[in-house]
Amino acid sequence: MLARRIVKKGIDLASLTFIPEPTKVPLQRTGLDPVPRLAELRATDPVHKLDLPFDFSVYLVTDTAHVRAVLANRDDYSNDIRHLLPGTDGTTSGEDIGGLGFTDAPLHTRLRKIVTPEFTMRRLARLEPMIEAFVENRLDELAAAGADGTPVDLAKLLSFPVPFQTICALLGLELSDRDAFARLGVQRFDITSGAAAAFGAVSAQREFLFDAVARQRVEPGPGLIGAIIRDEGDRISDADLAGLADGVFTGGYETTAGMISLSTLVLLRDPAHAELVRTGSRKDVDRVVEELLRYLSVVQMAFPRFARHDLDLLGTPLKAGDVVLASLSASNRDPLTAGASPEFFDPARVPTSGHLAFGHGAHRCIGAELARMELRILLPALLRRFPDLAVAVPQSELQFRELSFVYGIDQLPVTV
Repeated sequence: MLARRIVKKGIDLASLTFIPEPTKVPLQRTGLDPVPRLAELRATDPVHKLDLPFDFSVYLVTDTAHVRAVLANRDDYSNDIRHLLPGTDGTTSGEDIGGLGFTDAPLHTRLRKIVTPEFTMRRLARLEPMIEAFVENRLDELAAAGADGTPVDLAKLLSFPVPFQTICALLGLELSDRDAFARLGVQRFDITSGAAAAFGAVSAQREFLFDAVARQRVEPGPGLIGAIIRDEGDRISDADLAGLADGVFTGGYETTAGMISLSTLVLLRDPAHAELVRTGSRKDVDRVVEELLRYLSVVQMAFPRFARHDLDLLGTPLKAGDVVLASLSASNRDPLTAGASPEFFDPARVPTSGHLAFGHGAHRCIGAELARMELRILLPALLRRFPDLAVAVPQSELQFRELSFVYGIDQLPVTV
């Protein structure tokens, strides 16, 4: 029923070249902060019906209670978007999407079980020396590039390379054209020109990963892709394995790259905050990282949820096929999540409940602990190495992404 209601109107998500104005609000920001409209909706209309020309309704939820209720409910909501893609009827195979974000149980459960062991704290601990080496190498390059006092781009020299190298090593990938993949990573989350351009970038990245999986079928590599092939064999298809790799690959570098640049920008606004990370204890750094994750919420919205049947969302009736968009950035600024003064960055904050920067429920980001580890290693190392680190231009001159599911900044000029 879900697919029939949408296909009837001929909606093809991958062909959209514009984004309707009402859907822009959860992706818009003023500098580091969500636009005030999101806070207004959270206070007065937390289940806000967007005015869109579809024969199904789209709701934006912005407060903690509703976001958690939607993201935790696998029985009433689906993540499967195949009915919105070209040439599908809602019954096609995983070849159309793949991965974890857009799949439901039992496929989602099986795929997640395959990769979950790789992302436990015990297994990730073995990556610490490698990440530390990556960080030191990039800091050396940053120091050399900025030795004469001229501004250097921290995003290009540090924020992108460290998570990129880490995730390639984890998966067992060899990528030489980093700049091309950096551009594709930005484009796949950017909907300034509509969904069509984003889907084009997704296709380009997934084509590479399909090739990598095919090669490793013949000769499994030392990373996660090779390990899954050795363990699962023909029980996992190339499409599902490429989808898994795509989710780990993209989620493992683009979101963390954004966090590194934006976190640096936040910490340099107040010398006391930078000093806390530079000289503080592991507990201090952990607390700062959690507050940065909450405050920045670089992943602005969760994967869309589709109502499987007519249901009630904490008092709001939904019909089968209706879409719910959960704003993570809005819910993380909710006093019920953050406590007092949620609009401000406060490294001493004692939150009311856990933040939702990594999502919630069965689709919570599987790489959350890896992202935390990279931030805990990199931020103190950066600030210790360069105690006089400073942003080289006023914040008003920085170019933040205008409409991107993953918020970030593509250039951060600094002096070291």
